[in-house]
Amino acid sequence: MSRSEKISFTGSTGDTLAGIVDVPEGPVRGWGLYSHGLTLGKDSPAASRICKGLAEQGVGMLRFDNLGLGGSAGEWSAGSFSVKVADTILAADFMRLTGREISLLVGHSFGGAAVLAAARDIPGLNAVVTVAAPYEPKHVEHMFDAEIDSILRDGSAVVDLGGRPMEIRRHFVEDVESADLRDCIRTLHKPLMVMHSPTDNTVGIDNASEIFRTARHPRSFISLEGSEHLLTGKGQAARVARIIGAWADPYLEIRDSA
Repeated sequence: MSRSEKISFTGSTGDTLAGIVDVPEGPVRGWGLYSHGLTLGKDSPAASRICKGLAEQGVGMLRFDNLGLGGSAGEWSAGSFSVKVADTILAADFMRLTGREISLLVGHSFGGAAVLAAARDIPGLNAVVTVAAPYEPKHVEHMFDAEIDSILRDGSAVVDLGGRPMEIRRHFVEDVESADLRDCIRTLHKPLMVMHSPTDNTVGIDNASEIFRTARHPRSFISLEGSEHLLTGKGQAARVARIIGAWADPYLEIRDSA
């Protein structure tokens, strides 16, 4: 069992970001931080189920809404990959200041790219997990490739992202195009587990291959056969949580849960 604790902290843009810490009811094996996909939010099925699943295994998890999503203030269109990375680091800082130093980073989809970039700037971090993550942040452009020229020309455009109209600004496109994770992955110097479905139609399995190939040992790959990108199918996110909980065991440290 676990309980949910609402928190908030100031993000890199100065806006207040809303989060939830899923706290184990029993002994705490360690603390982790979850980064959600592009527009998914902390309450998306994957975020909620994975974090709750880990908390039930004794791993307390913070999940938070990125800028302008869910309970967080600000405008989503003012964000970027760099903002997402910076806010992930600040979320870890918040946890450390409350006596819950982060041992584990888990990132899903676009959030998987973010945790790879953020890992080097999080003190005390022991392990990183990516789930259905792109090798290059600019991979996200496939969701609005028809509008990229007009975004760069006009400064912004409203695009359909997963059935939601969202404004994409020029700085977002320029930021993801300049982001390069190769050095972050190569110099991670921490255990990495890459999880991906071979039938993921949103972020292809070749992304997992590139991340794994670029990484140094210790590294692990888990094939999420039968899962789709958003992990909304029955038991998919719960399976991910069980695997992470078992794999991360050597890398967790018991923290004060007060």
